[in-house]
Amino acid sequence: MSETHKTFLHVVSIAQTILDGEKVKSKITPALIAEKVDLAMGLVAGSKSVEFDRQAAISELIRRFSLWIGQDSTLHDEEGHEPWLVSSRKKDWRYWQRYQAFVERKMSTTAVDALNKSTDRILAFLEDPNREGAWDRRGLVVGHVQSGKTGNYSGLVCKAADAGYKIIIVLAGLHNNLRSQTQIRLEESFLGYETSFAGEFGQPVGVGEIDTDSKIQPNCATTRADKGDFTTKVAKHLAISPEQRPWLFVVKKNKTVLERLLKWIRSHVADATDSASNRRFVSNLPLLLIDDEADHASVDTGEQLFNPDGTPDDEHQPKAINSRIRRILHSFAKSAYVGYTATPFANIFIHRRNETTEEGPDLFPQSFIINLAAPSNYVGPARVFGLNSADGRVGGLPLIRDISDHVSKDGSGGWMPPQHNKEHIPLYEGLDALPPSMREAIGAFVLACAARTCRGQDSEHSSMLIHVTRLNLVQKEVYRQVEEVVKRMRQRITRGVDHEALITELHSLWDNDFLPTCVEITSLLPEDECHTLTPTWEQILAVLPDVLSDIDVRMINGTAKDALDYAEHQGKGLKIIAIGGDKLSRGLTLEGLCVSYFVRTSKMYDTLMQMGRWFGYRPGYIDLCRLYTTAELVEWFGHIADASEELREEFDAMVESGGTPKDYGLKVQSHPILMVTSPLKMRTAETLLLSYSGNLVQTVALFRDPAILRRNLDATNQLLVAMGEPFERGITRARDGNPDEWKRSFLWNSVGANLITDFLTSFSTHPKASRANSAVLAEFVDKMVKAGELTSWTVALLGEGHATKPYAFANGLEIVAWPSRTDTKVEGSYSIGVLTDPSDEAIDLDYPAWKKALDWTLLEWKPDPARNRLTEPTRPGGKKIRDVRGLGRDDIKAAPERGVLLLYPLNPEGAGESVSSIWSEPIMAFAISFPSSNSTVKVAYKVDHLLWEQEYGPAD
Repeated sequence: MSETHKTFLHVVSIAQTILDGEKVKSKITPALIAEKVDLAMGLVAGSKSVEFDRQAAISELIRRFSLWIGQDSTLHDEEGHEPWLVSSRKKDWRYWQRYQAFVERKMSTTAVDALNKSTDRILAFLEDPNREGAWDRRGLVVGHVQSGKTGNYSGLVCKAADAGYKIIIVLAGLHNNLRSQTQIRLEESFLGYETSFAGEFGQPVGVGEIDTDSKIQPNCATTRADKGDFTTKVAKHLAISPEQRPWLFVVKKNKTVLERLLKWIRSHVADATDSASNRRFVSNLPLLLIDDEADHASVDTGEQLFNPDGTPDDEHQPKAINSRIRRILHSFAKSAYVGYTATPFANIFIHRRNETTEEGPDLFPQSFIINLAAPSNYVGPARVFGLNSADGRVGGLPLIRDISDHVSKDGSGGWMPPQHNKEHIPLYEGLDALPPSMREAIGAFVLACAARTCRGQDSEHSSMLIHVTRLNLVQKEVYRQVEEVVKRMRQRITRGVDHEALITELHSLWDNDFLPTCVEITSLLPEDECHTLTPTWEQILAVLPDVLSDIDVRMINGTAKDALDYAEHQGKGLKIIAIGGDKLSRGLTLEGLCVSYFVRTSKMYDTLMQMGRWFGYRPGYIDLCRLYTTAELVEWFGHIADASEELREEFDAMVESGGTPKDYGLKVQSHPILMVTSPLKMRTAETLLLSYSGNLVQTVALFRDPAILRRNLDATNQLLVAMGEPFERGITRARDGNPDEWKRSFLWNSVGANLITDFLTSFSTHPKASRANSAVLAEFVDKMVKAGELTSWTVALLGEGHATKPYAFANGLEIVAWPSRTDTKVEGSYSIGVLTDPSDEAIDLDYPAWKKALDWTLLEWKPDPARNRLTEPTRPGGKKIRDVRGLGRDDIKAAPERGVLLLYPLNPEGAGESVSSIWSEPIMAFAISFPSSNSTVKVAYKVDHLLWEQEYGPAD
């Protein structure tokens, strides 16, 4: 770390400590912060002699003191657990104390306090390491992508070691670079020294510079080197004495490595033998096993069978990595497993009863699931992509740049078509060249680096991600092309030869893209999250030569060097363009990520979210960030952001009702989000069992084919005729403030379920509307009717839109204002963001029921910046509308028989000229609001794995 950066951190730390002494936090103004920075500069030797950026220190402290963090939420099961973590146990905790002092250099006091509470809560759900007898605790911590999960489990490791856990194993990804990156982080946060050779203490780093007492230095059996994993050589010479100090193992999720570690544990640490199975195990030493990215590789994708009496089939052979993890846990009488992930669905799909004699129970988080709250400055999917509405996605930041020139116009060829093999040579219009969008993205990265330099952030790392293929040979070709472009830019700018056209191109990008975007984002975000300085073009131009000289193009190939460089250049500011595939898609942090170019086509929830390296923290440079990607991927990220929100709402509801992880697992397993994860990870190799109860299903992908549009319009007409006269024409419902009105719409009550299933059977839903499959929906309704539910329907024909020509349906009802939904321009369908207006779902609720749904919504609501939840809702959430309708509450009677079908006659102009030029009648779309139900009815959805992979991509 450079002296300048050390001085900067020291000044900020002292100023923060002084400001923390203010009893009234509202008095901490920018002027007071500036005053305390000046005071701290006077106290720190060298702050006047080094090149110290006073304004950068002030800006950093403004951000820290503006930060707020929501509340974590937890589902837990106390069976077999003995509460133990009280304040007296924490008096002499030195590992945590020095880690706390270490993170206070970089984080606000608010963030450190939240970390302290969060790790206390997790540790308390584990067992007291001093507890006698055998025990086993298993939990899951759910964070957000790139939100600081490593910092959280680093704190947990420190506290667990303080409490008395003696062996701590951290499973750190599948590749060397991620394992090494994790090792480096744990050196800074827990070990306190560099690990060049296993078992040896190297130079002090991180916490080791705060508390230099060698008596508390933990032991470590792995190193930061590329080949620093747990090796045979280390195993042979490792004499363990964890009674004195804890041992840390940072290992890959690799069959050979885990087998080697298991063998060593059973040969050198085990001190007892199970009489029934002859299995060696450790009786006296408590184990903490932390599984980073716990949904990746750890989940057993094999289908376990069960005996007629319901017991697991002991002949089942779990997949290799899952098996080794479970065997390691099963080798300790006292063990605790904590998985960390941002995409927990594969873990929740783990069968709760899976068990074998050799492996013990599966990794289902039966003890607890904790949802970590994100800080207010976290930039997640909801911030990047916005939230869905009938007017499209709203509230997103203007960071996305649409690209389409990476493929030919017919989608079959071009520079990087979706289907390409390892022999593919990326050519743009037949030439060995990058497409214009990629050249622009590289230019955007250069400008972002230059702007950060002008803002005093030159000592911070800056990165660009290029993720266009998972094939290494193709990545090499992309690397060569990008390296050539950067080299030519560098030569032309630094030498001032043949540079005029390039300067003009960059100047235009700055004026037409960066300047207006900086202004717009400043207006959208709080002042503390933005940087007030927008450089002039002259300032940018002055630093361009140095910036281009510093940019390094890398192909991320899984070696430790990729991770090491950031740590080695702390405070010097690396500028890296990283080209990679799967090595970049899991866990590896790209420091200071500014620009991403992303065309990977997987559509599975967990795969896509994990590839989203652009989520995270962007202090003082969020306005300079760019995501170059396709319209289709933006649509899919929208889907998964919405799916994630639904499941988090379900989680919050279960927390409120006192549910356990088992309850949540059963709920999620039947949730009709068909692309959350690979069906292999769902443990249902052929069939998904779905329940639509408590869900809103809507057709957001529609056909463009006039023949199918005609068929769907005919199906609607048949339903309208069969229902007869509407119950209401022009609908008004009392609400708080102003009433909800549907003046041009029609509503029917007590419609028989047979008419609904006839409609669904006749209606053709688009294959891309994966949740709204009319045939599966019809089957579900039919099954629920047999169970005595969904027997009496409310149907609404919604005519709330811009006035256009009248259209008369077969029963004579006339729509004069057709609803309009704009096409998102995704290939192969007329795709829209959201069909339903937020008020439409409650069209059947009178005021008392509506008010009850709102009260219920407010009861569970808490601010969460990662979900764009910043202001208290004034309308009930859709989930609570469906809960109140189906389950009732207090004086509101339950009506699980009442489904709601919403019919939307969409204006074809929203689909674009290619449709409106050949179709002039309404494009029919529908939504169904299913009441919540305690029924266990589910419907089978068959999965063809080959088709699944073709549509969603392979499982990672």
